Amino acid sequence: MRCLLGVVLLCVPVALAASAAAKSPLPATRTLLVMGDSLSAAYGLESRQGWVALTAVRLAKSHPRWQIVNASVSGETTAGGAARIDRELARTRPALVIIELGANDGLRGLPIALSRTNLSRMITAAQRAGARVLLVGMRLPPNYGSEYTTAFANAFASLARQHRVALLPFLLEPIAFDRGAFLPDNVHPNAGAQLKLRDHVWPALVPLLR
Repeated sequence: MRCLLGVVLLCVPVALAASAAAKSPLPATRTLLVMGDSLSAAYGLESRQGWVALTAVRLAKSHPRWQIVNASVSGETTAGGAARIDRELARTRPALVIIELGANDGLRGLPIALSRTNLSRMITAAQRAGARVLLVGMRLPPNYGSEYTTAFANAFASLARQHRVALLPFLLEPIAFDRGAFLPDNVHPNAGAQLKLRDHVWPALVPLLR
């Protein structure tokens, strides 16, 4: 009887430990890589205030097996992203890639065909690495001319169809006409606007978190 009681007492701590382990959060096993420019790099803000960091906080609660690696660089063009994509894919081994690039190409008036080629290369590289892709588009102000701005916007939709990837047509859509949502440079979203960007991206992102 004493031996049996001893066995039971020894088993209790083991059972409690197993129960605690079962309730502990699962480690992150899938990576979301963000390849963007200053709009995703929280330009002019603390990194934790940016929409990417805010998305990471939400992911930790709703999809705890996912983690975000933000490889966004302020001032980045599609050419810079295309040059970095292979290295970032090898470094992070993502299951999902958000590509938010092209704004700086447009603001510099670069050839749209060149931007398309660079973005296509990034999408193809991600797909070959086994990652799903969310392409995030951009719009340009009307002073760039209707022909260029229309072709620029259409390039993202065309690429999404060509490569059969998810598309968020315009990152800044919820704040584009709200001057109070931007820093004094009237280009980069302020801290308050970052929450709106997070909420704007979220519905396009969630279906890809599988």
